[in-house]
Amino acid sequence: MNTPAAPVNGTRRVPPPVNEPVKSYAPGSPEKTDLKRRLAAMSGECPDIPVVVGGKEIRTGNTVDVRSPHDHQHVIAKFHKARPEDVAAAIAAATEARKDWASWKWEDRAAVMLRAAELLATTWRSTLNAATMLGQSKTIFQSEIDAACEMTDFLRFNTHFAQELYAEQPFSSPGMWNQTDYRGLEGFVYAVSPFNFTAIGGNLTSAPALMGNAVVWKPASTATLSSWYMYQLFVEAGLPPGVINFVPGDASAISGAVLTHPDLAGVHFTGSTEVFNSMWETIGKNMDRYRSYPRIVGETGGKDFLVAHPSAEAKALAVAIVRGGFEYQGQKCSALSRTYIPKSLWKETLGYIKEMVADIKMGDVADFRNFMGAVIDKKSFERISEYLGDANKNATVHTGGKANGEKGWFIEPTIVETKDPKYRLLCEEIFGPVVTVYVYDDAKWIETLQLVDSTSPYALTGAVFARERKAVLEAHTYLRNAAGNFYINDKPTGAVVGQQPFGGARGSGTNDKAGSKMNLMRWVSARTIKETFVPPTDYRYPFMAEE
Repeated sequence: MNTPAAPVNGTRRVPPPVNEPVKSYAPGSPEKTDLKRRLAAMSGECPDIPVVVGGKEIRTGNTVDVRSPHDHQHVIAKFHKARPEDVAAAIAAATEARKDWASWKWEDRAAVMLRAAELLATTWRSTLNAATMLGQSKTIFQSEIDAACEMTDFLRFNTHFAQELYAEQPFSSPGMWNQTDYRGLEGFVYAVSPFNFTAIGGNLTSAPALMGNAVVWKPASTATLSSWYMYQLFVEAGLPPGVINFVPGDASAISGAVLTHPDLAGVHFTGSTEVFNSMWETIGKNMDRYRSYPRIVGETGGKDFLVAHPSAEAKALAVAIVRGGFEYQGQKCSALSRTYIPKSLWKETLGYIKEMVADIKMGDVADFRNFMGAVIDKKSFERISEYLGDANKNATVHTGGKANGEKGWFIEPTIVETKDPKYRLLCEEIFGPVVTVYVYDDAKWIETLQLVDSTSPYALTGAVFARERKAVLEAHTYLRNAAGNFYINDKPTGAVVGQQPFGGARGSGTNDKAGSKMNLMRWVSARTIKETFVPPTDYRYPFMAEE
């Protein structure tokens, strides 16, 4: 039975969204004291994380250890892997929950999200931050801007954007009333989230849910701890059972069942280009099975760039390279990976970079003096180590170039210089703290812009540094399709919800811009309604009258 609409008349409006302030965690601050206490407690806990279907917890007995990347002997949680019957039950639960959830007034769905935002900004803040630090090896600053602030922003701004979308109605000629009904999709949405941003998992699920959809959520195994707390936050905020179903486990097995189901209505994905391509291929091969065409929304790989004009300022350029390339161990989707610097600036810029890198501390993120933690797991560590081996043989390594996996999966912040503009470290996605530099002749500015545009199959983020405005305009022109998020005199990371909606094109995804109305539009199916107040009673038109 559907829930009756609440007897509230009037045009309700959500509170105007404001970006959540980033707390300082300075010595002696209340937030630092609270976080340290929560970190210490969580370090001694080891949650037994279930599959959750329709609000019911299921423990399959087939468990996987979740380990802290900076101390890979430390098991911080165990999660139960979903079985085929659990996946089927999650789909059924989502399909059933949608019937009631979609019938709610949108303001009441928004109220759940706004309550989640307020809880996250206050009493749940230290829990989500601590889980992200322990499980994903983020420093407190990186966790704060992700798990606390960005996720709070997603929840608040998405309700605002939903309000704008629902308010968009067609014109009506005299004698009629035209309306648009923004329905949720007919079926369920499959959300697949990555390890690197806690907020991504929260948004991949809550954005479709806000628009009246129900979700089957497959979180990244290495981020299960923070994902579990995010799910619990939604429950605490009043989300009904079955609207989001928490299904950790084997990605290929879960996707195999979900992507071929007739009620699949959409996919909300962040991860590798290869996985997204395979999902799209599977959907394409099963088009005759679906009730409707599934919406496919994905943010995938990147080979993010920074190109400097000879008029750029060397120290600002160096800071952008260090922050853009090495914050969160280069594991942001937007992390700087390839850089093009003119000969006239290279020596000075490299000098500044070396000074900064020599000062960087790396280790356990519970020590707030550390700028970097560890990469996410052994597989990532070994892949990046292979690139370091190649660089040490075939290029010039100016900083770093070493890896140490004895205690944690640590990769040194590495600057590589190559004379080959098509060298593999300039072309292939690495997803680690490795920045490769190509030094170009000052006179070849335009040719270098063309090189930047043609080198990579991706188009996620990019930056230009220049003090001459003409150079900025030239970069705008030649790199117009090279990045979905483009930065002028700033690093190519740090997009803020409501300010820089995020997403890329080409091999980087569908560019549906998380944190904007564009993304929410993908989770509704519009119905046009025309009401004629006084319908005609004669089939004949005036032109048919005899002259």
